[in-house]
Amino acid sequence: MTAALPFFVYGTLRPGERNHGLFLAGRTTRERPATLHGALLYEGPGYPYAVADPSGTGSVTGTVVTAAPEEYAALLRTLDGLEEYLAPGHPRNLYERLAREVVGEDGSPLRAWVYVAAAGVARELAADGVLIAGGDWSGRTRRPARGTGSAVRAPRSRAVGAG
Repeated sequence: MTAALPFFVYGTLRPGERNHGLFLAGRTTRERPATLHGALLYEGPGYPYAVADPSGTGSVTGTVVTAAPEEYAALLRTLDGLEEYLAPGHPRNLYERLAREVVGEDGSPLRAWVYVAAAGVARELAADGVLIAGGDWSGRTRRPARGTGSAVRAPRSRAVGAG
């Protein structure tokens, strides 16, 4: 059985972004600002990727959303589908769903599900990704991280986009 953790969202699922209304509106009981420490945020084709920061100094700004109890199982399946997460370590994953500690706006630690770039995608981003300075998708400014600075494309086309 999967633990009923809240979700840390940092891209198109954040309040005010395009997928929030499609997937989360009316299905949550609480939404609050939070930060994921030890991660970097990279530009994707219309959605971002969080990747572990080897230096441990990066952070990603987002929102912790708590699903309504009656919505949890369906929302977990929906978000897994949106993020192209099949199973832990599956070679076709675009993202991995991991339980991570995030820090609420008030400084309190929270355990939440976080969708991070799958290993292959993370390697591509580290080699030639576009880093989102400051780790905030909503307030992003683009700058090349390494290489040519071109955004890494998802291995497969995605109809809606994630994050």
